[in-house]
Amino acid sequence: MIPVVFVHGFMGGSAQWDAQTDAFGDAPIIAVDLPGFGENGELDAFQTIENYADWVLEHLTDRGVDQFHLVGHSMGGMIAQEMVAKSPERVARLVLYGTGAQGVLPGRFETIQTSKDRAIADGAPATARRISATWFLDRENDTAYEGCAKIAERASMKAILSGLDAMNKWSGSTHLPKLDAKTLVIWGDSDRTYSWDQTEQLWRSISKASLAVIPNCAHAPHLEKTDLFNSIVSDYLMA
Repeated sequence: MIPVVFVHGFMGGSAQWDAQTDAFGDAPIIAVDLPGFGENGELDAFQTIENYADWVLEHLTDRGVDQFHLVGHSMGGMIAQEMVAKSPERVARLVLYGTGAQGVLPGRFETIQTSKDRAIADGAPATARRISATWFLDRENDTAYEGCAKIAERASMKAILSGLDAMNKWSGSTHLPKLDAKTLVIWGDSDRTYSWDQTEQLWRSISKASLAVIPNCAHAPHLEKTDLFNSIVSDYLMA
């Protein structure tokens, strides 16, 4: 079966996908840890989305994975767009989840420059916990918050600033009309990071895009409404 590759977002890690590992039948699951984050927190983070895309593609090549379904969340969705642009023949189906094509993140809960300034002032651990709270509709009260915060705390200050710079410098808008992969766009209707206009841009600009809006969720429906998210994605990828 075709493997399903998960690419996490800013300050995320492979462990955030634990609730998805049994949702796709016999399909192999590959959840990466980007350099500077999660289990790869000791590696130097990159400062461009393109470099992250190259790293994931090389990582999959090293594992002997030539073709795969690709799920990218948040910053990972930016990376996924770059991966498809670089190697369209390798991506069978694409899921762009809680993401957009504008690295400057218009409508984000705060500007990227504000996040950088606050990170420097507050330190990496406090930043990890503060940012993680924005991913959930119920913020720190969500049952999945603490686990995500622990994963986010693996990121160093250098990785935090590098990731923010990578997003801020990136735009994938010119790629969208050229993306030929069958694509599912997923958005939580109370996402504080990516507003509807960014989701709509993906949906309307990618020729083979379908749309799923998950109600009463913020930036992490795969954790807030796990069964619904898994059902939507497995139905799409396994059809």
